[in-house]
Amino acid sequence: MSPEELAAIHAAAFTTPRPWNAAEIADLLSGPGAFLIAEPDGFLIGRVIADEAELLTVAVRPEARGRGLGAGLVATFLREARARGATTAFLEVAADNHAANALYASAGFAETGRRPGYYVKPDGKKTDALILARPLPPTPENS
Repeated sequence: MSPEELAAIHAAAFTTPRPWNAAEIADLLSGPGAFLIAEPDGFLIGRVIADEAELLTVAVRPEARGRGLGAGLVATFLREARARGATTAFLEVAADNHAANALYASAGFAETGRRPGYYVKPDGKKTDALILARPLPPTPENS
């Protein structure tokens, strides 16, 4: 998938935080430790630096939601992060993004911190960012 295609999915999926453009996505993917997990209707960008993985974004087209695509992308991210040597995974999510928070909770993430008023919505109101983390225990093939 090209950065332009990824940006189109991101724009359809997000208003808060603001969607990333193709240049931002391309720049991020060219950075150290970055990796892409892509499906026709959604994608996830993550990175692993040392033993820490960060889920940078997961975006699913609105018409494809509710079919388990997001859960599949997150599960693949966790496996890939562990395979790349990560022992902990982190992410940030808007506190009022209930669907994403439920997805991450079901994947074993728990709140470890909060950034008050971090995200600005299109109407100018602010919402907190939750910092979530989960351990990535060794799997038999990684131990």
